[in-house]
Amino acid sequence: MANTISVPYRRKREGKTDYKKRMKMLLGNKPRLVVRKSLNHISLQIIEFQPKGDKIVLTAHTRELAKYGWKAGTQNTGAAYLVGLLLAKKAKKKIECALDIGQNTSVKGSILYAAAQGAVDGGLNLSVSKEVVPNVQRIRGEHIASYAKQLKANKEKYEKQFGKYLKAKLDPETLPQHFDAVKKAIGAS
Repeated sequence: MANTISVPYRRKREGKTDYKKRMKMLLGNKPRLVVRKSLNHISLQIIEFQPKGDKIVLTAHTRELAKYGWKAGTQNTGAAYLVGLLLAKKAKKKIECALDIGQNTSVKGSILYAAAQGAVDGGLNLSVSKEVVPNVQRIRGEHIASYAKQLKANKEKYEKQFGKYLKAKLDPETLPQHFDAVKKAIGAS
């Protein structure tokens, strides 16, 4: 009797899809809020299951934040929150979704949960525990502003650490105010 070898699906082998987790989400019969991050950007999509293939209903990307005046980085907690808020504002109605973080590790206070909190604050109906969401001070970048104030005495270290902010003509000490201004611009649109 010959041994049979079962080869898993390609996406399973590549570590891109967890089919058991996906099946649980699909059985919930809700659209999924898919949060994906790359080295430089964060993207959010609302996806509905269709028998012939998933259908993307809405999408938002951190590159879009520049339209609203965002000058800071596109791969940080504040940008994640704002892109979640932007996606919810694009939805224009309350949609009940299930959070899909894919193969990313679930870490308390991560940018994945900041994006989900932004979507919730924007009006999406999404179940996210308050325990895993980063605190408001971290989302606004207050920790960066306080570190910039401490480091300002050493000009060389300050310019090395905050070179990208200075190149974008953004004072790192005013990051919380900048965040609030962009949040207000997104909410007004």
